[in-house]
Amino acid sequence: MTLHVAVLAAFVALQIGLGLWIGRRMRGASDFFVAGRRLPAPVIFGTFLAANIGAGSTIGAASLGYSIGFGGWWWNASAGAGSLVFALWAGPRLWALACEHRFLTLGDFLEWRYGRSVRGISSLLIWCVSLSILAGQLLGASSILQVVAGFPRWVGAVTAAVVVVIYFVAGGLLSSAWVNLLQLAVKLSGFAIALPMALAGVGGWSGLRSSNALPVQFFNPVGTSGSALWLLVLLGPAFVVSPGLVQKAYGAIDQRAIRLGVGLNAVALVLFAIVPVTLGMVARVHHPDLASPDQALPVLLRADLPPLVGALTLASVFAAEVSAADAVLFMLSTSLSQDLYRRFVAPEADDDRVVRVARWSAVVAGVAGLGMALVLPTVVDALKIFYSVLTVALFVPVVGGLLWARPQTADVIASMVTGLSAMLAVQLITAGKGIYGWPPVVIGLLSGGTAFGAAMLLRGAR
Repeated sequence: MTLHVAVLAAFVALQIGLGLWIGRRMRGASDFFVAGRRLPAPVIFGTFLAANIGAGSTIGAASLGYSIGFGGWWWNASAGAGSLVFALWAGPRLWALACEHRFLTLGDFLEWRYGRSVRGISSLLIWCVSLSILAGQLLGASSILQVVAGFPRWVGAVTAAVVVVIYFVAGGLLSSAWVNLLQLAVKLSGFAIALPMALAGVGGWSGLRSSNALPVQFFNPVGTSGSALWLLVLLGPAFVVSPGLVQKAYGAIDQRAIRLGVGLNAVALVLFAIVPVTLGMVARVHHPDLASPDQALPVLLRADLPPLVGALTLASVFAAEVSAADAVLFMLSTSLSQDLYRRFVAPEADDDRVVRVARWSAVVAGVAGLGMALVLPTVVDALKIFYSVLTVALFVPVVGGLLWARPQTADVIASMVTGLSAMLAVQLITAGKGIYGWPPVVIGLLSGGTAFGAAMLLRGAR
């Protein structure tokens, strides 16, 4: 117990120290928002993968492995599929437009493409729903300290929030990108050691398959009746249009850095997908009666691995939650300061003032996300809120704006209102079960796309 806490405490201090040191090099809004547009491919790879391997990719995916088995693989694999589309198509195009028009956020692109009202609506939506994913990351971190040290839920969430707010406020994307490299190194090394040792503890893969604790359907790679494939629709589009990831791409030194860095991140996500799911299944063999599936990974690492390996891997999971939280904090603070404050409240504000607002926004967002983390039941519940709204609200406007020159403000607003209304209605009426097996997010996405196309056709007919 003492070793686990000591390793986590040392890692917390190291992240804060590195973030503050890098933050001293920050010079102006360009460094804070887009790292001066000079991040090379290796750093793009590191900051994307660190952001994408978060609470959902570790605690959440292991929870799915514990609950439904191998079908949980699609949580990370879907993120990899979306990232590949971003790397090969959306990312380079958005980067070129950002350089040409000096965009700092996705909101800048939306206003340039559709107008001020779309920017305002999307920014407010992003701010509201992004708190749920920030809460999800803090919730994942809290589960680590809850299991390892017996701390109350709020202690772990507060610790994670303090760490990420300090190093993010120090230097924005510039400090986050370099701290992410440290976090990624710890993550990958910890899981690379833990997986074979955990499997050895149940007699390898053959022992896992023959265990009476795991039903036969747990080894179906697409879940029961293909249900896990819906994760591809829920998660894949979000990784093409996520404002936080778009803004990280703006920081690349060139388009090649995006294609190479984000593309390798996509491959790594698909390969990593098997790791937390397998660990969740191993946890079910050892601990079939856990109070919450979210405890599967922390309990396994604390109770069933050698202390030093367990401590390193727990630090890896904590790093995953914090690095993903900084990406969300980045999205929240820049959306409020650049898209809302500078555009609608104080258009005359200079760069220094906008950066100050961004820093205070990060503090406010950290406190608000912390509050949500204390009331949401599980990591997966928190993340599903974010991915559903993000996909339905932004996928059609961003992709439509990149593909066609014809869409106008009314078309996009029709898409957003129709899609979100349909998703919410199906969610409430069916208690989230969907219609004939079609989840609410799919109904919302199809409704929004239909409204978008119909609005363009009607305008063309007139």
